[in-house]
Amino acid sequence: MTALQWNCRTLTSQQKETKDELIEKMRLNPVVSHLLVQRGVTNMEEAHAFFRPLLSQELHDPFLMKDMDKAVARLNQAIGNREQILIYGDYDVDGTSSVALVYRFLRNFYSALDYYIPDRYDDGYGISEKGIDYAYSLGTKLIIVLDCGIKSNDMVEYAREKGIDFIICDHHKPDDELPKAVAVLDPKREDDEYPYPHLSACGVGFKFMQAFARDNGMNEMQLLFPLLDLCALSIATDIVPMTGENRCLAFNGLRRLNDSPCPGIKAIIQQCGLDKKEITNSDIVFKIGPRINATGRMMCGKEAVDLLIAKDMETAKRVAEHIAEYNENRKELDKRVTEEAFQMVDNMNIEGQKSLLVYNPSWHKGVIGIVASRLTEHYYRPTVVLTTALGYASGSARSIQGFDVYSAINSCRDLVENFGGHTYAAGLTLREENIPELRRRFEQWVEEHITLKQQQQHLDIDMDVKFKEITPRLYRLLKPLAPFGPGNMKPMFVSRRIKDNGGSRLVGKNNEHIRLELVDPETGFTHNGIAFNQADKLKIVKSGKPFDVVYTVEENTYSNSNIQLLVKDIKASESNNIASVLSLLIKSKDDAAVIEGHITTI
Repeated sequence: MTALQWNCRTLTSQQKETKDELIEKMRLNPVVSHLLVQRGVTNMEEAHAFFRPLLSQELHDPFLMKDMDKAVARLNQAIGNREQILIYGDYDVDGTSSVALVYRFLRNFYSALDYYIPDRYDDGYGISEKGIDYAYSLGTKLIIVLDCGIKSNDMVEYAREKGIDFIICDHHKPDDELPKAVAVLDPKREDDEYPYPHLSACGVGFKFMQAFARDNGMNEMQLLFPLLDLCALSIATDIVPMTGENRCLAFNGLRRLNDSPCPGIKAIIQQCGLDKKEITNSDIVFKIGPRINATGRMMCGKEAVDLLIAKDMETAKRVAEHIAEYNENRKELDKRVTEEAFQMVDNMNIEGQKSLLVYNPSWHKGVIGIVASRLTEHYYRPTVVLTTALGYASGSARSIQGFDVYSAINSCRDLVENFGGHTYAAGLTLREENIPELRRRFEQWVEEHITLKQQQQHLDIDMDVKFKEITPRLYRLLKPLAPFGPGNMKPMFVSRRIKDNGGSRLVGKNNEHIRLELVDPETGFTHNGIAFNQADKLKIVKSGKPFDVVYTVEENTYSNSNIQLLVKDIKASESNNIASVLSLLIKSKDDAAVIEGHITTI
């Protein structure tokens, strides 16, 4: 992997004025004030709203979304006529939590409901003919589809021929021609002027139910607040921007999740051993979400909905036990396929390549997206991973920071049967014989459009701080900046001219990590830290010379010190390099060529 570039952000003169004003009028810690301004806060009112985003103030009118009036009218008609309604969603966490939210809301006052989650292997991605046939067998007249459907023009037409209407609630990029559904709710529609385009699918479902409740004179927040834990679940796992309306839903959803989660999520929390701590976004992303996702990866995502709509703990625990088994199987498969994929890439000559595409028809489709993410992170290239399902090559694409992999696949759309997704993640299906041409054209498009800056992995650093500023009190002051995610990442700091305090050493099963004991020689302040998978940096730490460290501040639950540094990168301090060059210049003062060469390096 190439060296990380450090992108150290600075404040404009206007931002500095705002920072000073917040410090003076709100008595904010200077570090916290600096971070708030970086996140777009321009005055005290916005600062208060950032710390405590209220549903009553931060949520937009749901009827601002295109087709919302049509969707509500059709749902009113279905309920008034006692029509059978099927709620249909994708098999990932966003899809299953969306289905659970709409189902749980509507079952409060309507019983002619059912739900359907497609099987990765039997149905494939999105709306399937099998799913529509199932709906028809029930006598369904209306399907509400969530987290898919925006490109299912043919399937929507197939359903229309059977007398079934569709309301589509999606958040993926649509094609030029929308499906002929009764209503298409997607804030990414080009003709949609909804103020916030980055909702998760569960967020779109939430807005639909909010509009329905408002239209029918219901107490919308009383009915919707108990469902906010599902919104928090979807926003965290789908890695949508943690800004605006998403941040408001996630903030209040985390409160609900910590105070009174639904039985299904509570059962998973207990299973993860998180029931005695405050649940954060990271806990959802790395512990809760993967378990719920395991049902859709290994079996059918319908069990995830069974879990999330469970009314009692007995039922929830029974389903959670099944999910735990699926998750263990998923981890074993994930490990094997990842190892095979890495071996495949290592045997390829990828020097000079701007992208990766690997294919193995025997790989399990359920872990392909995880493997694509791992390859992308390690080799830092846009990556496509394919396997075989339903007679086609099918898989996932993942991207690097700043590069639009969806557009890359769109440029090859004549080679694929189906595709969809976002800027950084997409899914696709194609005929096996088209794989070589896809590999060639995908690489060509990436090479023509990727920039040098995008190819260089970098860390966005919020600010320079001294060790003496990093205290347990500062950690407590940073917590209200959460929830963290894209657009509001966990604060990243750099401290310069740090030294080893004597006890830094390699740890881990294969000595791949560094347990750090660090000191700021200027002030004598010390901190402990951990640098995962950075064993090669130990020589810098043990050189006896000053170095710079980039890190986030984390709670240390294994020590009395309260906090520790999660170190992201370590580099020799710049002055070390300059000093060594100057020393060499002095020794080589009669060698004009040497002097000229080293002056260039400075």
